[in-house]
Amino acid sequence: MEKIVQTAGRNALGEFAPEFARLNDDVLFGQEWNRTDKLSLRDRCIVTITALMSKGILDSSLQYHIQNAKNNGVTATEMAEILTHAAFYAGWPNAWAAFRMAKEVYADSVKGASADDAKAAHAAEMVFPIGEPNDAYAQYFIGQSYLAPISTSQVGIFNVTFEPGCRNNWHIHHADKGGGQILICVAGRGYYQEWGKETVEMKPGDCINIPVGVKHWHGAAPDSWFSHLAVEVPGENSSNEWLEAVTDDVYEKLK
Repeated sequence: MEKIVQTAGRNALGEFAPEFARLNDDVLFGQEWNRTDKLSLRDRCIVTITALMSKGILDSSLQYHIQNAKNNGVTATEMAEILTHAAFYAGWPNAWAAFRMAKEVYADSVKGASADDAKAAHAAEMVFPIGEPNDAYAQYFIGQSYLAPISTSQVGIFNVTFEPGCRNNWHIHHADKGGGQILICVAGRGYYQEWGKETVEMKPGDCINIPVGVKHWHGAAPDSWFSHLAVEVPGENSSNEWLEAVTDDVYEKLK
């Protein structure tokens, strides 16, 4: 992660109050804000915004930190929720002032950006990247999926992300010996189903073991992004057999 470098203190007060400028630039921002091993930049932005709002500091410093929050992954939807929640503790007039700044900061991303907001919020929930559009396997999916290789040696591990409603076709993992797949949900909510069995809901931390020869599918819930690690169990002569799509009739019966 790129180190934060601040010069605002020296630019504004370097000659008049050099020690204050040093503390602002080198200690507050140079040290405290860079302790991302203890608290992420995203979380530090949220803490700072609520603290300033609670103190009634509604000047350019608040707007700076709202912009900083946006730059560190806080979506417009999340910012609106943060300010709404804080309003009950920091005061309604303070919230109104903060909302005016937030609308200005997020003006270029609010209109028509709900899908991007949801994707960004989902990405912020996990430590693994969403990755690139899974175009090589698009023919085997309904909806958009994304693929991020995590490990490509020893054991193949891939983070697979599904947009709401996206699911892969029925398929079977084959191998002469060993093989199969393990799914570990890392964010969102999704489904796994084996042929002839009830659907299993998947939430973060859930793990599914898929033996060879089992016909199955997996994908996102209709109202949620969904990501799972797909762990390829080593096997001899391993292959995938892609079958028919999961029809809307089957999928729409799920809750």
